[in-house]
Amino acid sequence: MTHWFTKGQVWQKYKLSVLLADLADKGKTLIQAAGFVYFVREYCIELSVCMGPSMLPTFNTRGDVLLLEHITTTFGHVRVGDVVLARSLQNPKQIVCKRVLGLEGDEVRVAPSTHLGEGRMVKVPRGHVWLQGDNTLNSTDSRHYGPVPYALIKGRAFLKVWPPHEVGLIRSYVPEPFGYQSSR
Repeated sequence: MTHWFTKGQVWQKYKLSVLLADLADKGKTLIQAAGFVYFVREYCIELSVCMGPSMLPTFNTRGDVLLLEHITTTFGHVRVGDVVLARSLQNPKQIVCKRVLGLEGDEVRVAPSTHLGEGRMVKVPRGHVWLQGDNTLNSTDSRHYGPVPYALIKGRAFLKVWPPHEVGLIRSYVPEPFGYQSSR
């Protein structure tokens, strides 16, 4: 009787199949972990950086690292005073960090962007929000490009995690010179 394989060849094939099975199992685990990380980052929570002068004194110009949650925005529960990150209307590749000063149906008193003139009242249309930086003298926001579609909001910032000496919850409030009237 002739054997198709020698003992050494059978053992090599067995080792190879065990190795491939082990690789397939590890690959499956890696793909599942990557899918979980993607889900958490896109739909639950992520780290983000907010830098620039428009949100002074709330955030530093050099950049603060924030925890951003997506659940509030997904279910439409953003409130006036919340700090959100949104896709810029002027440059869709850019993300801006601003405070919500009006929701759909609200009337917002727009502070003038310069010291000239008085503020005006603007009604926020359906499906939009009014976003404005805390540093009104150095912020390009809804005063310049109008109400922002709600769908462009990426998430709500709720915790500052860097720099270490400023770690803490991000306060939700309406800055003083702004008027806000809800029609609800």
